[in-house]
Amino acid sequence: MASTVWKGHIAFGIVSFPVKLHAAARSETISFHHLHRCDHSRVKQVFYCRAEDQPVPRSELVKGFEYEKDRYVILDEHDLTHVEPSTARVIEVVEFVPAAEVDPVYLDASYYVVPEAAGHRPYTLLFHTMRQTGYVALAQWTTHNREHLVLVRPGRSGLLLHTLYYPDEVRAEEVFHTDTALLPARELELATLLVETLATSFAPAQYRDRYRENLRARIDAKIRGEDVVDGLPEAAWAPVQDMVEALEASLTRVKMPVSTDEAICRRPKKRA
Repeated sequence: MASTVWKGHIAFGIVSFPVKLHAAARSETISFHHLHRCDHSRVKQVFYCRAEDQPVPRSELVKGFEYEKDRYVILDEHDLTHVEPSTARVIEVVEFVPAAEVDPVYLDASYYVVPEAAGHRPYTLLFHTMRQTGYVALAQWTTHNREHLVLVRPGRSGLLLHTLYYPDEVRAEEVFHTDTALLPARELELATLLVETLATSFAPAQYRDRYRENLRARIDAKIRGEDVVDGLPEAAWAPVQDMVEALEASLTRVKMPVSTDEAICRRPKKRA
């Protein structure tokens, strides 16, 4: 069962209900330890005091803010607790916005919002209302010494919460330069056809992390004392010289018709 990362309340208007947040996803990776090359013994991180020229135990560490060069003000747990806003205990909905207006570039971490026993009715009411109206909720939530802007939305069977990047954390769109007026009609037609040809329903279960699988297989082979044979490197991708020719070749590779009408007929049907 997923561990609880936070417990508190969600409030909209004067309605509030108790909830728990569970992490909705996590990255799976293979981790390594740092070892001494000579004898393969574990090494550890050491905090070192420059003034005393000796190691310092974690119990003697404090948090300091540098307000001038080499001058610090010390903050203890009491200080940090007393600057927490109310959003450390209550996720208060500030406004509702159309779901379609939220650019996915703002989305960060995801959490399942799980109602406590006393909050099932208002939780279900908020969930159903947002599904009916097409709105999502914007709120603020304080955790890990930071107040986050968050989005609460209805999922398939319950509410999800996503932390959002603040606007000053998102790179401005001006870094991208596109001019669709320069696209020839034939290239657009073929590109659209290729997209429609490859279009299907969202099914993430068919994908896997092949790097992690290959790394695990290599580790297992080394544990068994087997010789590891390196695979051949993949051929480098050549730059496209003729876009129309490349698109036509792509359509041929996926063995689909080049007729726009036929490709449209092959589109996955939208669910009612």
